[in-house]
Amino acid sequence: MNIEPKFEDLLEKLKKNFNENELADIKRAYEFAREKHEGRTRLTNEPYITHPLNVALILSDLNVDKVTIMASLLHEVMNNGDTTEEELEENFGFEITNIVKTISTINKLELPDDKESSAIYLRKVLVGLAEDVRVLFIKLADRLHNMRTIWAVRPEKQKRKANETMNVLIPIAHRLGIYGIKSELEDLCLRYLKPEVYEDILKQLDASVEELEQVLVEMQDSISAILIENGIKFHIKSRVKSVYSIYKKLSTWRKWSDIYDILALRVIVEKESDCYLAIGLIHSKFRPIAKRFKDYIAMPKENMYQSLHTGIVGIDGHIFEVQIRTYEMDEIAEKGIASHFSYKEKGTKKIQSMMEQKLEIFRNMIESYKESDDLDFAANVNNDILGELIYVFTPKGDVVELPKGSTPIDFAYRIHSKVGDTTIGAIVNDEIVPLSYELQDNDVIKINTNKNSTPSKEWLDFVKTSGAKSKIKSYFSKQDREDYIENGKNILERELRKQKLAFSEVFSEEKLEKLYQDLKINDIEEIYLAIGSFRYTAGYIIKLTTEEKHNVTDALIEKVSNKNRYIPKTNNKKDIVVGEYSDILITLAKCCKPVKGDSIIGYITKGEGITVHKTDCANVVNKNERLIEVAWSESSENDYYTDIYIETLNDKNYVGDIINKASVKNISVVSLSTNDTNEITIYNLTIKVKNATELNDFINSLYSLSFVKKAGKK
Repeated sequence: MNIEPKFEDLLEKLKKNFNENELADIKRAYEFAREKHEGRTRLTNEPYITHPLNVALILSDLNVDKVTIMASLLHEVMNNGDTTEEELEENFGFEITNIVKTISTINKLELPDDKESSAIYLRKVLVGLAEDVRVLFIKLADRLHNMRTIWAVRPEKQKRKANETMNVLIPIAHRLGIYGIKSELEDLCLRYLKPEVYEDILKQLDASVEELEQVLVEMQDSISAILIENGIKFHIKSRVKSVYSIYKKLSTWRKWSDIYDILALRVIVEKESDCYLAIGLIHSKFRPIAKRFKDYIAMPKENMYQSLHTGIVGIDGHIFEVQIRTYEMDEIAEKGIASHFSYKEKGTKKIQSMMEQKLEIFRNMIESYKESDDLDFAANVNNDILGELIYVFTPKGDVVELPKGSTPIDFAYRIHSKVGDTTIGAIVNDEIVPLSYELQDNDVIKINTNKNSTPSKEWLDFVKTSGAKSKIKSYFSKQDREDYIENGKNILERELRKQKLAFSEVFSEEKLEKLYQDLKINDIEEIYLAIGSFRYTAGYIIKLTTEEKHNVTDALIEKVSNKNRYIPKTNNKKDIVVGEYSDILITLAKCCKPVKGDSIIGYITKGEGITVHKTDCANVVNKNERLIEVAWSESSENDYYTDIYIETLNDKNYVGDIINKASVKNISVVSLSTNDTNEITIYNLTIKVKNATELNDFINSLYSLSFVKKAGKK
């Protein structure tokens, strides 16, 4: 059998996410696996390599990283390819070898019986062994392909594997929020565990499939018309409910006619506010069914799932389930956290886009990870995501989700950093408890605060969540500033004594003013801080005051001009990070006015530090020298000024409408001017935004104004 086209299919799918070098690494892993599996066949009579290929194809739909794809292609070379750990590490490094080794171990484990306790135990073992969460992604994809081809094994093994999948792996898929894999696994398990029930449901569906499909099309057209009429941008999908979902409803003694959501429509919109607007419009035309409305946006499920659900009476009296969510929510619902894992080279991991998800668990995990290593990150995933969760309440009745074992301090920091920092006591269910008290499901917690109080380092001994730990550590790192200043002062005084120089001579008022100007700082404390934190040596500072020919810019270039330097996105108050030199003077270019989220590059100027431009700015696009990689600080919450234009019809003054739209979107307009021609008016605005997402959202919202012909960033 020629399997090359299958690998070509994989490469084609991966091209959108990977560059040529990454694709070459993936091809190298594939060729290694193909050679190791040469001559082996599966029970389906296909070459063995088709299995890892299919696993990689399943994972490619989840937008995982290169390491996950390579490890999935190699995941059977130790168990079924006679490859040693040493050989694998020599060819592909420790990170991939560790994942493959773990998968090889996990694949030898089996559920010994049908007891629930055994399933729970095996789940814990799997999660415990999977120090890297990517192991679980591969395991789920591996089991999905095996379940698709399980028809080739003996009936007793079919049932055993289906039972194991249902009780061990599907709960993990659910917790990770990978709905696509979870749903297909459920249908496959039902097919082999209860074949008669499965076939009966299929027959009942098939008996009316043409009618159902026609009704879905008509209902889809009707909802589309409503949304178009009201200017909502959307994408709509329809489906007949999965076999397993119908089975679950029938198993609760419901009749077929009582299952409301056999017909389902999913509306995907751009903004959260559009979700609520769309559901209001749909309810205004189609009668909603009592108690069928659920708001999972305001109160997400434990696996991060967010959506609005409603049941309505639609065309010809058919009952429809309608789900409304944003594109981001849909991505998480279908692919779970796998779609948000991004791994850089050299084993450094991070999570992309999570600051925008408004999901506290993941926000806290990110904040914790900024100062932790890979193993800490894996532990955070297992604790904050895969661990057992509890649900507690604020005095106002708001639900807060926390890992089991959390304390009032974890709860306080989940509410707000300021609440956590100033906590002095806690009342749980109307009783005073110690701050180390372990919270339980349904507890109602009131936090007592004092604005003059500060965190205690002792809290680190008992807090559970990575977010709380991170914020406590962050607080104390700020306190270290005074220590750095004192240390820097002592180091400078020692260096002056060593060189037999007088402080008043070296740091005269005139020389200090020049030093402040050269280093772009404000006072002597900042000099001490720079020395105490080892950004500059005391000798270097003294040289700047005694050697006029010494060029500050040249020293800066020497420090930061290594373009291959890894740029960590550390916690700091500044907008931009330049390697470990995050306190260097940095200014945002006035020509292109970048905002947080834009792709940026730094330009080392003569005597003015680093100027940050957008990478496509005309002033740097042709520069080859003095460019340096820079990155947005993850912790920055500053506002940015930027310029946009709005092209409108020249038939009246639309300033009021534009200002009103900006007000609705919470956008501050700093200045506004107009250019008129015979046919159009161009409004030039300087606005203040927090990031590129907010900017693009505002620009897109302008098109809902009927008089706007064109809008964009200058």
